Amino acid sequence: MTLMFAMISRWPSGKLVFRGIIALLAVFLASPAVRAQETSATALRSTNAPVTTTHFANGPIAPTNSLAAATNGPAPIAFAANTNAPAATNLAAQTSRIPSSQFTDPDGFSGTVNDSSLLGQLRAELEDARHLRLMRQPTTAEPILESLLTDNTPEPIQKSALLELALVNQDENNLVRAEQIYAQFVTRWSDDRRIPEVFLHEGQLYRQMGLNSLALSKFYSVMTAALALKNDQLGYYQKLVLDAQMEIAETHYEAGRFSDAADFFMRLLKQNSPALNRPEIQFRLIRSLQASGNYTETAAQARDYLARYPDSPNLAEARFCLALALKSLGQNNDSLQQVLTLLKEEKSQAREHPEVWAYWQQRTGNEIANQLYREGDYPRALEVYRSLADLDHTPAWQLPVSYQIGMTYERLLQPQMAMQTYSNLVSRQTELGTNAAPGLNAIIDMARWRIHFIQWQTKADDINHILAKDNPMSEQASKTSPPPTTAIP
Repeated sequence: MTLMFAMISRWPSGKLVFRGIIALLAVFLASPAVRAQETSATALRSTNAPVTTTHFANGPIAPTNSLAAATNGPAPIAFAANTNAPAATNLAAQTSRIPSSQFTDPDGFSGTVNDSSLLGQLRAELEDARHLRLMRQPTTAEPILESLLTDNTPEPIQKSALLELALVNQDENNLVRAEQIYAQFVTRWSDDRRIPEVFLHEGQLYRQMGLNSLALSKFYSVMTAALALKNDQLGYYQKLVLDAQMEIAETHYEAGRFSDAADFFMRLLKQNSPALNRPEIQFRLIRSLQASGNYTETAAQARDYLARYPDSPNLAEARFCLALALKSLGQNNDSLQQVLTLLKEEKSQAREHPEVWAYWQQRTGNEIANQLYREGDYPRALEVYRSLADLDHTPAWQLPVSYQIGMTYERLLQPQMAMQTYSNLVSRQTELGTNAAPGLNAIIDMARWRIHFIQWQTKADDINHILAKDNPMSEQASKTSPPPTTAIP
């Protein structure tokens, strides 16, 4: 460069030579850019041309949330988890790794694309459609996805678009068409590595439609299809098989085959896979055992669950199952202790989800107290009812519980305590307002009737006692007969 500068400065004609060289270089460098611009313009014109939609045998079909898989292969499914966001992130990351003139299918398919801008546009359309679906705009996303199902669209894009289309139909609760789309995907790309996942979601759709036998068939197909795949994603497919086994157990439970459901959940617990959600599986096992009437095993599993997972969000329901199991086994004292523990328990879940916690407290206490009352165990029933009254101070909850407390006092031959309870109940009628539920007004009327009945019964007992003193024969009969009691109609 220094030599060239010296030449130019010392040789007058050197400037002309230098300018000529610069001009030649500019022409040489500009020609590729011109050709690239022409090619880009041609590609843009071609994208505006009408496309021919590929019509499948059964009509378009669509996937579920976790099936919005990227073209590098399926994303792992988490049990009861939304995987849409990870799928979109993976797809965006993979786009930057695709060569400018070639698109690589997750199953090894390679298709040649004439220009990278066309591929980029198709990718953008797919991402736009996915975003619209996630934003709950399925009617806007559907025509975009259908436009991607064309013969001149790269096959990997078609696959993802077809699965997204199924998701759109599921969001619109069009379960039949979503199932058709899954079936169509399996027919066209039976060797795709996402097939086991498609089977899983087909089974979930069938179960949602109430077709439990077909659902079980699809869940078993998940395990069969996963065994035939390569070992490069063994961990992912093992997790997929576990999910299928969980779905099988859930399907048995929803079909009312609780013993079969418990058997499958028990098998899952015996596995040592780190992918298992053991707290969730054991909780569902407890529910299945309780529903099947296996109270001994229910109590054992529930005690173990409460000890292992004291901060579980399902703690209240697990204690409910334990209390019912102990009551069914005749262990009333232990059952009562579990109920009182639940009613007085304050966990972080109670603060975070007070409505859920209150529901299980109220349901547990109410069911156990009513059972104790029906069996004549009035002292224990009264203890539970009084604890229930402290859970909620609104009239809608307090009035029915107070009425039950009054009835229990009557059964315990404490008419004065019963009358006081009923009187306190009636005095709260002003809290109901004009829009009170008919049932609450009926409770007020029944409490008034109980007060009059107790007053009448007390007077009748007093008169009988006086007559018994005046009549020796009646007095002798009263010694041999049981003492009068307050009758409850």
